[in-house]
Amino acid sequence: MIFLLNSAQRHLQQWIAQQTEAAGRQGQVMPTPAQSGVIFALGQSDGATMGELAQTLDLAPSAVSGLVQRMEALDWVARHPCPHDGRTQRVWLRPAGQHLLPMLKQATTRINARLTEGFTDEELTVVARWLSHVQGIDASSHESA
Repeated sequence: MIFLLNSAQRHLQQWIAQQTEAAGRQGQVMPTPAQSGVIFALGQSDGATMGELAQTLDLAPSAVSGLVQRMEALDWVARHPCPHDGRTQRVWLRPAGQHLLPMLKQATTRINARLTEGFTDEELTVVARWLSHVQGIDASSHESA
């Protein structure tokens, strides 16, 4: 299972990168999967804190900081200090980032359709349940194999 999961994840990343490269050849600047995650998260909750983004995306805060910094350079997002706590920064979608949302939603719909092709709803429910289970495994537990 570990090999299949790792292999599938690498293959999916490569396939998505190919889709992104194809769009880039057409002159579009496409966000990476991680950048897309930030855009989707802010589309749901614009003005999220860096910590909230880290939690939503299941990333280390330092990774989110660099990710947001690169997205600021593309003018997709902007960071501003929280009015209630000057140590906290909130991230907001800029118009260029908001403009990407419909295209990203369409791309996600196409990708999900391809990923679920040939599977019944019941099978997909089991897969989703298993993946959620894997996400919930406590990395700090030290059960012996």
